[in-house]
Amino acid sequence: MHQQYSELPNQPTPSAMQTAITRLFGIQHPLLCPGMSYIATPELVAAVSNAGGLGILATGPLNAEQTRSAIRRIRELTDKPFGIGCTLMMPGAADNAQVALEERAPVINYSLGKGDWIAKAAHAYGGKVLATVVTEKHAKSAEKCGADALLVTGHEAAAHGGSVTSLVLTPAIRRASALPIVAAGGFADGAGLIAALALGADAVAMGSRLAMTRESPVHAATKEMVLQRGAADTLYSKNFDGLWCRMMDTPASRRACRKPLGLLPAAFRASQMARRMGMPVMKVAIGGMLSQPQALRQLALFGAATESIRLAIQEGNHEKGVQLIGQAQGLIDDVPSVAELFARVMADAQACRARIASL
Repeated sequence: MHQQYSELPNQPTPSAMQTAITRLFGIQHPLLCPGMSYIATPELVAAVSNAGGLGILATGPLNAEQTRSAIRRIRELTDKPFGIGCTLMMPGAADNAQVALEERAPVINYSLGKGDWIAKAAHAYGGKVLATVVTEKHAKSAEKCGADALLVTGHEAAAHGGSVTSLVLTPAIRRASALPIVAAGGFADGAGLIAALALGADAVAMGSRLAMTRESPVHAATKEMVLQRGAADTLYSKNFDGLWCRMMDTPASRRACRKPLGLLPAAFRASQMARRMGMPVMKVAIGGMLSQPQALRQLALFGAATESIRLAIQEGNHEKGVQLIGQAQGLIDDVPSVAELFARVMADAQACRARIASL
């Protein structure tokens, strides 16, 4: 029997560190796992939620039916709040968001699009909406669209962080909006959590750190590569998937970032992606090339990048695969369970707070 959520709990489990985010989402710790494609699976999401944080399912590689199955699988593994991630500019994302609404997901995290319709529908059953933003303008727009909180993604983050570092972006958005903030980009330990709180955030998302846990599906060979690399060993390029994106510095990622994709190769790759997503091939590839060439090219870049990401994560293939990773990889030196990691982070945060108080 699947547990059905109509509303988030009003009273979260007692914790030594309650914030606006823990109260809003009904969680124990101000720690989140963002919706990382191929990494934020039901198993990792549930492990994060069971450990007192908020796990967010990645739906980018999923169609609507798979998203529904994944949500129900999460509910088999946890009775705690969880989130569903939707990158709205991706094909099929609106359908996945609709499924999340039908399944009454406790939290929906949207990015790269306008989420007013998601907020309206989620609020109707007591759900909450988390909007991913990278600028003050985005933050103000999300607030007007009904978002309950902001996931503020700084330059240090894996994948599509903003052009401004978390050190500046977090307080800048705190000035621009009164909504609770989850800071992402560069956070991997208790000191980072305290720093984020000092900057005006109410929680942190630790994607790279949580990708390096025992419950994470990242291939063992890829995890070993992360352990061997430092904070500077990443690339930040617009040529990989059409948006500024951070990834592990490897020969494969350097090749992938060498030059942007042309329109004809884009049409071919878009047609391949359309087949995988069950979309009309002629409409996407040919019609898109004629009517919306830039949108088609973006779709094609996403499609090509998705397979490269999958190869690195699922197969440990770094001849063709590209691993998205944040600069926080330089702070990672082991692979604990999620529960062990959270206990350590919260203990370190308390020690850091005490040390600062003693100055």
